[in-house]
Amino acid sequence: MNILVCISNVPDTTVRIKLADNGATIDNTGIQWIINPWDELALTRALELRDDPSSGVKQVSVAHVGLVGAEPTIRKALAIGADNAYRVNCDPADAFQTAACLASIVKNASFDLILCGIESSDYNGSNVGGMLAEMLDWVSVSGVSFLKVENGSITVNREIDGGRETLQVQSPCVCVVQKGIAKEPRIAAMRGIMQARTKTIAVSEWNGAESLTTVASYQPPKARPSCKFFDADSPEKLLEALQNEAKVI
Repeated sequence: MNILVCISNVPDTTVRIKLADNGATIDNTGIQWIINPWDELALTRALELRDDPSSGVKQVSVAHVGLVGAEPTIRKALAIGADNAYRVNCDPADAFQTAACLASIVKNASFDLILCGIESSDYNGSNVGGMLAEMLDWVSVSGVSFLKVENGSITVNREIDGGRETLQVQSPCVCVVQKGIAKEPRIAAMRGIMQARTKTIAVSEWNGAESLTTVASYQPPKARPSCKFFDADSPEKLLEALQNEAKVI
């Protein structure tokens, strides 16, 4: 069984994001880029399965849609342990275009299971995994928090309202994973970092898929008001503020 993990190149979650002057793009100056945290956990779980002989997983590959500037992030995935890497040379404008480019990779290769993070930490769209499954006409399961592969059968757990659901699916399928799929992201060892420098990233050109949406503008959230402190001996003032100012009661 071969697994493909779709990875996004996102700003470090500790970075303060600034808008460009036009208000419709992000100012990339000084931003440190990382593997999307949900994708990194998906990659960790895929590597755990590959390391388990009973799973039957032979290879773990990663795929990314983006320009050449994202290759350091792709090489980090290789350093962590991925066997192969693919990149579609396209600067995607939306989730549809991203999914279409990823589908072109899958159609030209042989994969049994695709893992996608439930969302990216920059746009939080939660769309690519489902769109990719539709384009491939594959079974898809979302909200996966546990994944086991044994004798070609895939067992997953999903968190649902009021409990947990266990499903068994056959490959090929797309699993959209969330936190809980792996305890901690795997850290690259020095040997892996050195090997990743010489590994080949298979690059394909944009397949012509057009985006369906464009960004008109971004608007930062309103600044938080300053904190107000109330005397413990005057609860009526706190109650009045909650009713008339915050309007939460």
